[in-house]
Amino acid sequence: MASFTLDDIRAAADAKYGSTDIKVDEKTTVHLLNPLRLAKEKREKLSTIQDRMDADDADQEALLAEAVVLVADHPKKGEALLKAVNGDLAVLAQIFETYSKGTQAGEASASAS
Repeated sequence: MASFTLDDIRAAADAKYGSTDIKVDEKTTVHLLNPLRLAKEKREKLSTIQDRMDADDADQEALLAEAVVLVADHPKKGEALLKAVNGDLAVLAQIFETYSKGTQAGEASASAS
């Protein structure tokens, strides 16, 4: 029978459910946390945001921005990422798509760092 430490289990969870990391500048890297690593309240809010994105009259930019700030490891870092994106909806959509693919695949970081 195999034996594991809690640290072994945490390391495995980090590898499988790690964050999507986006380097904004030399000082700021935003860690977009996997939904399983969010508090229940934030997971529910993320699900609500995703449901609202399907509406015909949805403000995609506002919803994507809200989602990015919600899943960021710190709201100020999420805001810094949004400021760097500067309202470019295509870039914002790509960020969220990259984040979504990483969380569905259970991959760790999508960053090169």
